[in-house]
Amino acid sequence: MNLDAIDKKLLNLLQTNSRRTTKELSLQLNLSVTAVYERVKKLEREGIISNYVALLDHKKVERAFIVFCHIKLVQHTKEYLTRFEQEVKKLKEVLECYHVSGDYDYILKIYVDDMDAYREFMVTKLTTLQHIGSTHSIFMISEVKNTNVIDL
Repeated sequence: MNLDAIDKKLLNLLQTNSRRTTKELSLQLNLSVTAVYERVKKLEREGIISNYVALLDHKKVERAFIVFCHIKLVQHTKEYLTRFEQEVKKLKEVLECYHVSGDYDYILKIYVDDMDAYREFMVTKLTTLQHIGSTHSIFMISEVKNTNVIDL
């Protein structure tokens, strides 16, 4: 699907605040409410808009300690990769997991309450997963930029 200038502006508006009403969007886009509604539905049908979510302040929900954990598997077989990915998806502390190139195989973004909680997570959950060869943890000092907005 090719996005025109109005689609892009609409998507930018929705990314910054998806709770805007169709009427508010129509005023900002200089379109009718119906036209905006139809565009949004089309973007949803095409999968360009995949979901609407509430973003939480991780500090206020006791997940202020953020860790980036690099994982190296013992082997790179399809079976090991698939098994690791299935198991890591079950870990509620892991909010993001990326299969990457380079010295490590995966990077996990982990949200926990504090260092003690991270240690408990490592000992009782992460290191019990099969096929992990090594881990390397990096702790976030401060958040400089965190956005979900893709500038169109």
